[in-house]
Amino acid sequence: MVWSGLPTVRDVLRLGVVAEGLPEVLAGGGALDTRVRWVHASDSAGVARLLDGGELLLSTGSGWPDDPAALRAFVEGLVEVGIAGLVLELGTHYRWVPSVVVETARARRLALVALHREVKFVAVTEAVHRGIIAEQTAALRARDEVRERFTALALRGSPPDYVVQQLSYTLGAPVVLENLAHEVVAAEVPPALEAELFTDWELRSRTAHRRAQERLRDGGAPATDEWLIVPVEARRTRWGHLIALPGPPHPADRLAVLQQGAIALALGRLADGPVDEWGRVGRRRLLDGLLTGRFSGGAGAAARLAAAGVAIENRRLHGIVIARAAVTAESADAAARALGGRAIVGTGPSGVPAPASTLLLSLPPAGRLDDAVAIAFARAAADPAERAIVSVGAEAGDLDAALISLQQAIDLARGRRSEGSGPQLRRVDARPLMRLVTTLRDDHRLLEHGERMLAPLVDHDLARGGDLLDVLGAALSHPSNRTAAASASHLSRSVFYQRLALIEELLGADLDDGETQTALHLALLVRRTSGR
Repeated sequence: MVWSGLPTVRDVLRLGVVAEGLPEVLAGGGALDTRVRWVHASDSAGVARLLDGGELLLSTGSGWPDDPAALRAFVEGLVEVGIAGLVLELGTHYRWVPSVVVETARARRLALVALHREVKFVAVTEAVHRGIIAEQTAALRARDEVRERFTALALRGSPPDYVVQQLSYTLGAPVVLENLAHEVVAAEVPPALEAELFTDWELRSRTAHRRAQERLRDGGAPATDEWLIVPVEARRTRWGHLIALPGPPHPADRLAVLQQGAIALALGRLADGPVDEWGRVGRRRLLDGLLTGRFSGGAGAAARLAAAGVAIENRRLHGIVIARAAVTAESADAAARALGGRAIVGTGPSGVPAPASTLLLSLPPAGRLDDAVAIAFARAAADPAERAIVSVGAEAGDLDAALISLQQAIDLARGRRSEGSGPQLRRVDARPLMRLVTTLRDDHRLLEHGERMLAPLVDHDLARGGDLLDVLGAALSHPSNRTAAASASHLSRSVFYQRLALIEELLGADLDDGETQTALHLALLVRRTSGR
C-alpha cells in the first residue's frame, strides 16, 4: 500500500493485518491523524530512550512496570519523546489495558489502541514499512522529475511567466510571482479568481508574509489552507517571492516543487544581468493580453493591473504609442514615476514605423497630460527621442475607456506618415473624425461603408501592386494643396494627377466634391484602424 505522504495512525489501523487483531481505540481523537514515521516493537520499560519520535510503538506490555506511578511515568516518557501512538496487544501479559495508561494517554492526547487478538508484529512492521518506503521512493522519483523539468526551463532561458505557468500546472494551484515591492510580475490564476485574489494584493501579500515569518519563528509547518511562500534569490541577492495558493498534495512535496521553480527563476535573473526581464516580459504580456481581449472581466483585469503596480481606479489613464524610437519597461515607468504615475509597455502595433511600443499611462487625479507633459514624457522614455512620433489617446477613467484610448493611439500611429524631426505629438482630441471611427470601429455598418467605398481601389492595388490607396490618403490629407499631396506621395505632379484620374475613374466619383472627400476619408480611416 502506498500513501500520499507518511501514513497516519488511522491509516495503519485500516491495514488488513492490523484489522485481524480487532483494534479498539481507547484514546485518540485528533491524535489518530498523527503521521507515523516508523513502526517499532518492544516490551522494554526503557524503550523511550531508543526512540527518536514519530514511531508507532507495538507492545505486549510484558516488560512494563507494575507500579501505577511508574507506569504513568513510562507513558509520559513515551509522550515526551514524541511517539505517534501506542498499540498494546492484550492476552500475553494484560487481559485489559491498565486504567492509568488509558487516563494518561487521554490526558496527553496520545493515540492508544488495544488489540484483542494476537497479530504478528513483524507482519505489521513489514506492511507499514513497505508502504513508507514505496512512498519515499515515489517522492524521490517525483522530485527528480520536477528538478529535471525546471532545470531544463532554466537552461532554455524560459521567460518568468512560462515558469510560473509550469509551476501552476505541476502544483494544480494558482501561482504568483511578485517583486520585493509586492507587485505582481507574473501569475497563473483562473479568471474567476482574479478579481478576488488581486484586489488589495499588496495588503494580502504582506499579511501572508507576516504570518509565514511568525510560523517560521515558532517552528511550525504551514497549514494546508495557507499560502506557500519561497524567496527567489541567489548569491545573496533577492529579487522577489513565489507564492502558491492552497492545492492538492504533490508526491514531490509542494514546497520542494515551489523551491525548484524559484531556483529556475533565480538562474534566469542571473543570466539577465542588470536587465529587468521580469518587468519587461511580465508587463508587456499583461498589456498585450488586454489589447487582444485575453481577460474574462473588467474587474479581474483592473485588479491584475493594480496588483502589478498600475492603478486604474481614480486615475487619469492614457493609451500611448511611441514609434520610431525604442522604449523599455524601465524607461517608461521611470518617466511615469516622475509624473507621479506608473506605466506598462506592450508590443508595438503592426503598420507603425519600427521600433514601436504601446503604453498604458496611469496618472494621479491631479496629473494632466497636456502637450508639454506628453513631449517631456516621450523625451524621458524614448531613445532616440528626437525621432519619436507620440500618439496619445483620449483621457480615460476606467479600464473600458482605457482600452478605447489605447486603440485610438494605435489608430493614430497608423495614420499619415511623418518624416520630420521629433518628438512629434499626435492627439486623438485633435482628430475628431479619427476618434469617432475608433469608437465605432466594430460597427458593421461602418465596416460595410469602408468596404463599399474602397473596394475598386483595393482590388486594383492587390492585383497590380499599386499605390492608389496611398495616393488617395495623401490627397485627402492635403485637400486644398495638390503639390503638397504629391510630395507626400513621393510622386511627381504629373504622375500624381494621373493616379487621381484613375482613382476617379475606378470609383466613379469626383474627388473635388466635399461630401465625396468626407465619405472617402471616413472609409480610409476605417481601413487604417484595422491595421491594413
